[in-house]
Amino acid sequence: MSTPTALKVSLPTVDGGQAPHTMHEPIDYPKHPAPFTSRRVLAAAHVVADTRGNYTPGEVPPIDWEATIAFRKHLFSYGIGIAEAMDTTERGPGGLNWTQAQELIRLGVAAAKEAGAAVVAGAGTDQLTTAKPELGAVVDAYLEQLEFVEQHGSAAVIRASHALAAAATSSEDYLSVYGQVLSKASRPAIVHWLGTGFDPSLAGYWGHDDVMAAMDVVVQMARENADHLEGIKFSLLDHELEKEFRRRLPESVKVFTGDDYGYTDLLLGDDTHHSHGLLGVLDPIAPIASSGFAALDAGDKESFEEIMNRSIPMAVKMFERPADRYKVGCVFVAWLSGHQNHFRMVTGREGLRSLQHLSNLFRLTDELGLFPDPELAAHRMQLLLSMDGVR
Repeated sequence: MSTPTALKVSLPTVDGGQAPHTMHEPIDYPKHPAPFTSRRVLAAAHVVADTRGNYTPGEVPPIDWEATIAFRKHLFSYGIGIAEAMDTTERGPGGLNWTQAQELIRLGVAAAKEAGAAVVAGAGTDQLTTAKPELGAVVDAYLEQLEFVEQHGSAAVIRASHALAAAATSSEDYLSVYGQVLSKASRPAIVHWLGTGFDPSLAGYWGHDDVMAAMDVVVQMARENADHLEGIKFSLLDHELEKEFRRRLPESVKVFTGDDYGYTDLLLGDDTHHSHGLLGVLDPIAPIASSGFAALDAGDKESFEEIMNRSIPMAVKMFERPADRYKVGCVFVAWLSGHQNHFRMVTGREGLRSLQHLSNLFRLTDELGLFPDPELAAHRMQLLLSMDGVR
């Protein structure tokens, strides 16, 4: 349903023309401050840059901590927990360094605990500066971050490591490193299997380019460390592979889907297996996803499927290849929604998506009724269009 004033925005089309878009009324998605019971639901949430700082992209960026934590409280109000300091935070080269990630983990975990929200936090090796470290140094770096995460009251997500990829020469090296790290975890951890669709530089991770051979290694790792694992985050963007992976894992080890293209079916599952949610797309779609998971908690699978499927076209657009640029969309939607006062990214990479992509994402988000203030969203979209030469 359109707004009473029939507010319109003229959006560019692929043929070089323009077409009017009529803004929709916002949908009042009910708040749900308690975590869900049928699935673990965690958003990999973005970080808000502080644009007032004198910052050169590629250097250590200033962070607006107040706005960053306020956005997490928005997620918590819909029952969405956080996977803190993950890839969506632009952690790594040109983005958050380990010192900033520590502050983010400290603040984010504390906010989650105060809200009674679910929380995990990323532990990696990004404090290493050597291009090709020894395996022992990789283990030590992981353990330093694991200890920090757990000291602040969170279980860890063991992030994929570029340092390990550089140091390892075989699948046995991966099994050894993950075994040593997980053996020290005092809380069941999540291991992140990050595919080349999100990070092409991780080709050959787990010691194999062939995905089925890599899966054999991950399954072996899970079996050997099941007592220290809550689950594996599977970010390979392949439905059938994820289903096969679920079937092969020990019963106690969960799969957290990272499939931002088709999460509905994977979360719903079948009579024997289902995935849990640890997704970057939950950052922008928290209100509608909350209604879906509430329906699933109530045993209404049909409503869950219908609600979540409505969000898929937006997700597919946001995560279109190259998929790692989805972070632009998270910040863009947050700005249009009034959760932050600018469209700038921590890494300065907001220009990595075309105006046509952003226009389509704007339209799809509005059609879901996700803009709390359509007038504000339309105004900000028009500012972006004008700045980019569209009148």
